[in-house]
Amino acid sequence: MNALGAEIGVRAACERLGVPRSAHRAAHADPAPVAVGVAVAASDIPSVDVAVEPTSPRGLSLAEKATVRETLNSARFQDQSPREVYSTLLEEGQYLSHWRTMYRILHESDEVRERRNQRRRTVYLRPELLATQPNSVWSWDISAMRGPAKWQLFWLYVVIDIFSRHIVGWLIADEMSTELAEQLINTACENQHIRRGQLTIHADNGGPMKSKSIAQLMIDLGVVKSHSRPHVSDDNPFSEAHFKTLKYRPNYPNRFNDIAHARAWMREFVDWYNNHHHHTALALLTPATVHSGQTLAVVARRQLVLDDAYARHPKRFIRHPPVAPVPPAAVWINPPKPALEVFLVDPISSLNS
Repeated sequence: MNALGAEIGVRAACERLGVPRSAHRAAHADPAPVAVGVAVAASDIPSVDVAVEPTSPRGLSLAEKATVRETLNSARFQDQSPREVYSTLLEEGQYLSHWRTMYRILHESDEVRERRNQRRRTVYLRPELLATQPNSVWSWDISAMRGPAKWQLFWLYVVIDIFSRHIVGWLIADEMSTELAEQLINTACENQHIRRGQLTIHADNGGPMKSKSIAQLMIDLGVVKSHSRPHVSDDNPFSEAHFKTLKYRPNYPNRFNDIAHARAWMREFVDWYNNHHHHTALALLTPATVHSGQTLAVVARRQLVLDDAYARHPKRFIRHPPVAPVPPAAVWINPPKPALEVFLVDPISSLNS
Protein backbone atom coordinates (compact mmCIF):
# COMPACT_ATOMS: atom_id res chain seq x y z
CA MET A 1 0.00 0.00 0.00
CA ASN A 2 2.77 2.45 0.90
CA ALA A 3 4.71 1.72 -2.31
CA LEU A 4 1.57 2.03 -4.45
CA GLY A 5 0.62 5.29 -2.70
CA ALA A 6 4.05 6.77 -3.37
CA GLU A 7 3.75 5.84 -7.03
CA ILE A 8 0.21 6.95 -7.94
CA GLY A 9 -0.92 8.86 -4.86
CA VAL A 10 -2.86 7.88 -1.72
CA ARG A 11 -6.30 8.76 -3.12
CA ALA A 12 -5.81 6.72 -6.31
CA ALA A 13 -4.30 3.81 -4.34
CA CYS A 14 -7.25 3.71 -1.93
CA GLU A 15 -9.75 3.81 -4.79
CA ARG A 16 -7.95 0.99 -6.61
CA LEU A 17 -7.75 -1.21 -3.50
CA GLY A 18 -11.26 -0.34 -2.32
CA VAL A 19 -10.00 0.90 1.06
CA PRO A 20 -11.42 4.03 2.74
CA ARG A 21 -8.89 6.79 3.13
CA SER A 22 -9.97 7.23 6.74
CA ALA A 23 -8.83 3.68 7.47
CA HIS A 24 -5.50 4.41 5.80
CA ARG A 25 -5.01 7.54 7.87
CA ALA A 26 -5.90 5.67 11.05
CA ALA A 27 -3.40 2.94 10.21
CA HIS A 28 -0.55 5.43 9.70
CA ALA A 29 -1.44 8.01 12.31
CA ASP A 30 1.16 8.87 14.92
CA PRO A 31 0.47 7.27 18.29
CA ALA A 32 -0.86 9.51 21.03
CA PRO A 33 1.90 10.95 23.22
CA VAL A 34 2.36 9.16 26.49
CA ALA A 35 3.44 11.12 29.55
CA VAL A 36 6.49 9.52 31.10
CA GLY A 37 7.48 9.90 34.70
CA VAL A 38 4.22 11.51 35.88
CA ALA A 39 3.21 10.15 39.24
CA VAL A 40 -0.47 9.85 40.05
CA ALA A 41 -1.49 9.93 43.65
CA ALA A 42 -3.90 7.30 44.87
CA SER A 43 -6.20 10.03 46.12
CA ASP A 44 -6.52 11.35 42.56
CA ILE A 45 -7.98 8.04 41.27
CA PRO A 46 -11.78 8.26 41.44
CA SER A 47 -13.49 5.47 43.29
CA VAL A 48 -16.10 3.36 41.49
CA ASP A 49 -19.55 3.49 43.00
CA VAL A 50 -22.71 2.10 41.46
CA ALA A 51 -24.98 4.72 43.00
CA VAL A 52 -23.24 7.92 41.89
CA GLU A 53 -25.04 11.24 42.10
CA PRO A 54 -25.38 13.00 38.73
CA THR A 55 -22.58 15.39 37.92
CA SER A 56 -24.88 17.81 36.04
CA PRO A 57 -26.62 20.32 38.30
CA ARG A 58 -29.69 20.03 36.05
CA GLY A 59 -30.06 16.28 36.56
CA LEU A 60 -32.44 14.64 38.99
CA SER A 61 -31.01 13.20 42.15
CA LEU A 62 -31.33 9.51 42.93
CA ALA A 63 -34.08 10.26 45.41
CA GLU A 64 -36.01 12.29 42.84
CA LYS A 65 -35.64 9.50 40.25
CA ALA A 66 -36.95 7.01 42.78
CA THR A 67 -39.96 9.25 43.42
CA VAL A 68 -40.71 9.48 39.69
CA ARG A 69 -40.45 5.72 39.25
CA GLU A 70 -42.64 5.00 42.28
CA THR A 71 -45.25 7.42 40.97
CA LEU A 72 -45.29 5.86 37.50
CA ASN A 73 -45.57 2.33 38.93
CA SER A 74 -48.18 3.22 41.53
CA ALA A 75 -51.63 1.63 41.41
CA ARG A 76 -53.05 4.93 40.18
CA PHE A 77 -50.74 5.39 37.19
CA GLN A 78 -49.50 1.88 36.35
CA ASP A 79 -51.73 1.62 33.28
CA GLN A 80 -51.06 5.12 31.96
CA SER A 81 -48.32 6.48 29.75
CA PRO A 82 -45.78 9.05 31.05
CA ARG A 83 -47.48 11.72 28.93
CA GLU A 84 -50.77 11.12 30.73
CA VAL A 85 -49.08 11.06 34.14
CA TYR A 86 -47.20 14.26 33.36
CA SER A 87 -50.38 16.07 32.27
CA THR A 88 -52.43 14.82 35.22
CA LEU A 89 -49.81 15.91 37.75
CA LEU A 90 -49.52 19.34 36.14
CA GLU A 91 -53.26 19.87 36.47
CA GLU A 92 -52.99 18.91 40.14
CA GLY A 93 -50.22 21.44 40.67
CA GLN A 94 -47.34 18.98 40.89
CA TYR A 95 -44.23 18.71 38.69
CA LEU A 96 -41.80 15.85 39.03
CA SER A 97 -39.99 15.94 35.66
CA HIS A 98 -40.65 16.22 31.97
CA TRP A 99 -42.37 13.23 30.42
CA ARG A 100 -39.30 12.49 28.28
CA THR A 101 -37.27 12.24 31.48
CA MET A 102 -39.91 9.87 32.84
CA TYR A 103 -39.32 7.61 29.84
CA ARG A 104 -35.56 7.69 30.44
CA ILE A 105 -36.04 6.73 34.09
CA LEU A 106 -38.28 3.81 33.07
CA HIS A 107 -35.75 2.76 30.46
CA GLU A 108 -33.00 2.57 33.09
CA SER A 109 -35.12 -0.02 34.93
CA ASP A 110 -36.15 -1.87 31.72
CA GLU A 111 -39.77 -0.81 32.19
CA VAL A 112 -40.47 0.83 28.86
CA ARG A 113 -43.21 -1.65 28.04
CA GLU A 114 -46.63 -2.72 29.24
CA ARG A 115 -45.98 -2.81 32.98
CA ARG A 116 -48.93 -5.01 33.83
CA ASN A 117 -48.61 -8.79 33.66
CA GLN A 118 -49.91 -9.80 30.24
CA ARG A 119 -50.57 -13.20 28.75
CA ARG A 120 -47.77 -14.08 26.38
CA ARG A 121 -48.23 -16.06 23.19
CA THR A 122 -47.11 -19.67 23.53
CA VAL A 123 -43.89 -20.51 21.73
CA TYR A 124 -44.22 -23.93 20.08
CA LEU A 125 -41.23 -26.11 19.32
CA ARG A 126 -40.32 -26.46 15.67
CA PRO A 127 -40.67 -30.14 14.65
CA GLU A 128 -37.45 -31.48 13.17
CA LEU A 129 -37.81 -35.02 11.79
CA LEU A 130 -35.16 -36.99 9.89
CA ALA A 131 -35.77 -40.03 7.70
CA THR A 132 -32.80 -42.03 6.38
CA GLN A 133 -34.72 -45.12 5.28
CA PRO A 134 -38.29 -46.16 4.45
CA ASN A 135 -40.79 -46.64 7.26
CA SER A 136 -38.99 -44.32 9.66
CA VAL A 137 -41.19 -41.21 9.30
CA TRP A 138 -44.73 -41.10 7.92
CA SER A 139 -46.93 -38.10 7.27
CA TRP A 140 -50.71 -38.24 7.09
CA ASP A 141 -53.54 -35.82 6.44
CA ILE A 142 -57.17 -35.59 5.34
CA SER A 143 -58.42 -33.70 2.28
CA ALA A 144 -61.88 -33.02 0.83
CA MET A 145 -63.11 -34.32 -2.53
CA ARG A 146 -66.21 -32.69 -3.96
CA GLY A 147 -69.26 -34.90 -4.42
CA PRO A 148 -72.11 -34.67 -6.95
CA ALA A 149 -74.09 -31.99 -5.09
CA LYS A 150 -73.13 -28.67 -3.62
CA TRP A 151 -71.68 -28.95 -0.10
CA GLN A 152 -71.43 -32.73 -0.47
CA LEU A 153 -67.90 -33.87 0.27
CA PHE A 154 -65.97 -37.11 0.46
CA TRP A 155 -62.98 -37.24 2.79
CA LEU A 156 -59.68 -38.69 1.61
CA TYR A 157 -57.28 -40.06 4.26
CA VAL A 158 -53.70 -40.62 3.03
CA VAL A 159 -50.58 -41.87 4.84
CA ILE A 160 -47.30 -41.27 2.96
CA ASP A 161 -43.71 -42.26 3.70
CA ILE A 162 -41.60 -39.10 3.52
CA PHE A 163 -38.37 -40.91 2.58
CA SER A 164 -39.76 -42.84 -0.40
CA ARG A 165 -42.95 -40.78 -1.02
CA HIS A 166 -44.73 -44.13 -1.12
CA ILE A 167 -48.45 -44.13 -0.24
CA VAL A 168 -48.63 -46.75 2.50
CA GLY A 169 -52.34 -46.35 3.27
CA TRP A 170 -55.47 -44.51 2.17
CA LEU A 171 -59.25 -44.59 2.44
CA ILE A 172 -62.23 -42.46 1.39
CA ALA A 173 -65.27 -41.96 3.61
CA ASP A 174 -68.35 -39.76 3.95
CA GLU A 175 -67.06 -38.16 7.15
CA MET A 176 -63.97 -37.27 9.12
CA SER A 177 -63.80 -39.86 11.85
CA THR A 178 -61.26 -40.71 14.51
CA GLU A 179 -62.26 -44.36 14.31
CA LEU A 180 -61.52 -44.49 10.58
CA ALA A 181 -58.17 -42.81 11.13
CA GLU A 182 -57.30 -45.42 13.77
CA GLN A 183 -58.26 -48.20 11.39
CA LEU A 184 -56.13 -46.70 8.59
CA ILE A 185 -53.01 -46.22 10.73
CA ASN A 186 -53.32 -49.65 12.35
CA THR A 187 -53.74 -51.39 8.98
CA ALA A 188 -50.82 -49.50 7.44
CA CYS A 189 -48.53 -50.46 10.33
CA GLU A 190 -49.55 -54.12 9.99
CA ASN A 191 -49.00 -54.15 6.22
CA GLN A 192 -45.55 -52.55 6.57
CA HIS A 193 -44.58 -54.78 9.54
CA ILE A 194 -43.72 -51.81 11.76
CA ARG A 195 -41.82 -52.70 14.94
CA ARG A 196 -42.04 -50.83 18.22
CA GLY A 197 -39.80 -47.78 18.34
CA GLN A 198 -39.21 -47.84 14.57
CA LEU A 199 -41.66 -45.22 13.29
CA THR A 200 -42.63 -41.58 13.81
CA ILE A 201 -45.96 -40.39 12.41
CA HIS A 202 -46.33 -36.67 11.70
CA ALA A 203 -49.61 -34.81 11.22
CA ASP A 204 -51.12 -31.36 11.55
CA ASN A 205 -53.46 -30.20 14.32
CA GLY A 206 -56.80 -31.37 12.94
CA GLY A 207 -59.42 -32.91 15.17
CA PRO A 208 -58.77 -36.58 14.34
CA MET A 209 -55.00 -36.00 14.45
CA LYS A 210 -55.09 -34.61 17.99
CA SER A 211 -57.65 -37.05 19.38
CA LYS A 212 -56.85 -39.03 22.51
CA SER A 213 -57.75 -42.33 20.86
CA ILE A 214 -55.16 -41.78 18.11
CA ALA A 215 -52.58 -40.91 20.75
CA GLN A 216 -53.43 -44.08 22.68
CA LEU A 217 -53.23 -46.16 19.49
CA MET A 218 -49.72 -44.88 18.79
CA ILE A 219 -48.68 -45.71 22.33
CA ASP A 220 -50.00 -49.25 21.87
CA LEU A 221 -48.16 -49.60 18.54
CA GLY A 222 -44.93 -48.14 19.90
CA VAL A 223 -45.08 -45.25 17.40
CA VAL A 224 -43.84 -41.74 18.16
CA LYS A 225 -46.34 -38.99 17.32
CA SER A 226 -45.44 -35.56 15.99
CA HIS A 227 -47.55 -32.51 15.19
CA SER A 228 -47.16 -29.30 13.24
CA ARG A 229 -47.10 -25.97 15.00
CA PRO A 230 -50.50 -24.22 15.03
CA HIS A 231 -51.12 -22.09 11.94
CA VAL A 232 -47.88 -23.27 10.26
CA SER A 233 -48.80 -25.22 7.13
CA ASP A 234 -45.15 -25.65 6.11
CA ASP A 235 -44.64 -28.07 9.00
CA ASN A 236 -46.48 -30.80 7.04
CA PRO A 237 -45.06 -30.27 3.53
CA PHE A 238 -45.09 -33.82 2.17
CA SER A 239 -48.81 -34.41 2.63
CA GLU A 240 -49.62 -30.95 1.25
CA ALA A 241 -47.42 -31.54 -1.82
CA HIS A 242 -48.98 -34.96 -2.36
CA PHE A 243 -52.51 -33.56 -2.32
CA LYS A 244 -51.47 -30.90 -4.83
CA THR A 245 -50.08 -33.58 -7.16
CA LEU A 246 -53.32 -35.54 -6.77
CA LYS A 247 -55.68 -32.65 -7.49
CA TYR A 248 -53.61 -31.27 -10.39
CA ARG A 249 -53.81 -34.54 -12.32
CA PRO A 250 -55.35 -33.93 -15.78
CA ASN A 251 -58.10 -36.47 -15.19
CA TYR A 252 -59.02 -35.32 -11.68
CA PRO A 253 -62.81 -34.79 -11.82
CA ASN A 254 -64.39 -31.49 -10.89
CA ARG A 255 -66.96 -33.54 -8.96
CA PHE A 256 -67.26 -37.24 -8.24
CA ASN A 257 -70.53 -38.99 -9.03
CA ASP A 258 -70.53 -40.97 -5.80
CA ILE A 259 -68.15 -42.43 -3.28
CA ALA A 260 -67.60 -45.53 -5.43
CA HIS A 261 -66.43 -43.26 -8.27
CA ALA A 262 -64.02 -41.48 -5.89
CA ARG A 263 -62.57 -44.76 -4.63
CA ALA A 264 -62.11 -46.16 -8.14
CA TRP A 265 -60.30 -43.00 -9.27
CA MET A 266 -58.09 -43.01 -6.19
CA ARG A 267 -57.20 -46.66 -6.69
CA GLU A 268 -55.87 -45.88 -10.19
CA PHE A 269 -54.04 -42.81 -8.91
CA VAL A 270 -52.26 -44.72 -6.13
CA ASP A 271 -51.08 -47.36 -8.61
CA TRP A 272 -49.73 -44.65 -10.95
CA TYR A 273 -48.17 -42.61 -8.14
CA ASN A 274 -46.42 -45.51 -6.41
CA ASN A 275 -45.36 -47.60 -9.42
CA HIS A 276 -45.14 -45.35 -12.49
CA HIS A 277 -44.61 -41.75 -11.33
CA HIS A 278 -40.94 -40.77 -11.63
CA HIS A 279 -40.65 -38.40 -8.71
CA THR A 280 -38.42 -35.36 -9.13
CA ALA A 281 -37.29 -35.42 -5.49
CA LEU A 282 -36.29 -39.09 -5.87
CA ALA A 283 -33.86 -38.52 -8.79
CA LEU A 284 -36.69 -39.54 -11.14
CA LEU A 285 -37.19 -42.92 -9.49
CA THR A 286 -40.62 -44.23 -8.58
CA PRO A 287 -41.71 -44.32 -4.92
CA ALA A 288 -42.09 -48.10 -5.14
CA THR A 289 -38.45 -48.46 -6.25
CA VAL A 290 -37.12 -46.45 -3.31
CA HIS A 291 -39.54 -47.98 -0.79
CA SER A 292 -38.61 -51.54 -1.75
CA GLY A 293 -34.87 -50.89 -1.51
CA GLN A 294 -34.11 -51.30 -5.24
CA THR A 295 -32.57 -47.83 -5.62
CA LEU A 296 -28.95 -48.90 -6.17
CA ALA A 297 -29.87 -51.62 -8.68
CA VAL A 298 -31.98 -49.27 -10.80
CA VAL A 299 -29.35 -46.50 -10.65
CA ALA A 300 -26.68 -49.00 -11.73
CA ARG A 301 -28.76 -50.06 -14.76
CA ARG A 302 -29.28 -46.41 -15.69
CA GLN A 303 -25.54 -45.79 -15.41
CA LEU A 304 -24.82 -48.59 -17.89
CA VAL A 305 -27.13 -46.92 -20.41
CA LEU A 306 -25.44 -43.56 -19.88
CA ASP A 307 -21.97 -45.10 -20.19
CA ASP A 308 -22.97 -46.66 -23.50
CA ALA A 309 -24.32 -43.32 -24.75
CA TYR A 310 -21.08 -41.62 -23.77
CA ALA A 311 -18.96 -44.27 -25.49
CA ARG A 312 -20.89 -43.79 -28.74
CA HIS A 313 -21.02 -39.99 -28.69
CA PRO A 314 -18.47 -38.55 -26.22
CA LYS A 315 -18.47 -35.12 -27.90
CA ARG A 316 -22.09 -34.60 -26.94
CA PHE A 317 -21.11 -34.48 -23.27
CA ILE A 318 -18.90 -31.43 -22.94
CA ARG A 319 -18.01 -31.17 -19.27
CA HIS A 320 -17.85 -34.76 -18.03
CA PRO A 321 -19.34 -38.20 -18.66
CA PRO A 322 -23.00 -38.46 -17.61
CA VAL A 323 -23.72 -39.75 -14.12
CA ALA A 324 -27.03 -41.26 -13.05
CA PRO A 325 -28.35 -39.22 -10.11
CA VAL A 326 -29.04 -40.85 -6.77
CA PRO A 327 -31.92 -39.81 -4.48
CA PRO A 328 -31.02 -38.06 -1.22
CA ALA A 329 -29.85 -40.25 1.63
CA ALA A 330 -31.66 -38.10 4.22
CA VAL A 331 -35.04 -36.41 4.11
CA TRP A 332 -36.03 -33.76 6.66
CA ILE A 333 -39.12 -32.08 7.93
CA ASN A 334 -37.68 -28.72 9.01
CA PRO A 335 -33.92 -29.37 8.85
CA PRO A 336 -31.90 -27.65 11.59
CA LYS A 337 -30.80 -24.15 10.73
CA PRO A 338 -27.04 -23.97 10.10
CA ALA A 339 -24.97 -21.93 12.49
CA LEU A 340 -23.85 -18.61 11.03
CA GLU A 341 -20.11 -18.24 10.55
CA VAL A 342 -18.78 -14.72 11.06
CA PHE A 343 -15.56 -13.73 9.34
CA LEU A 344 -13.91 -10.60 10.72
CA VAL A 345 -11.58 -8.63 8.45
CA ASP A 346 -9.00 -6.35 9.97
CA PRO A 347 -8.85 -3.23 7.74
CA ILE A 348 -5.43 -2.26 9.15
CA SER A 349 -3.82 -5.58 8.21
CA SER A 350 -5.41 -5.42 4.75
CA LEU A 351 -3.88 -1.98 4.25
CA ASN A 352 -0.42 -3.09 5.28
CA SER A 353 -0.52 -6.18 3.10
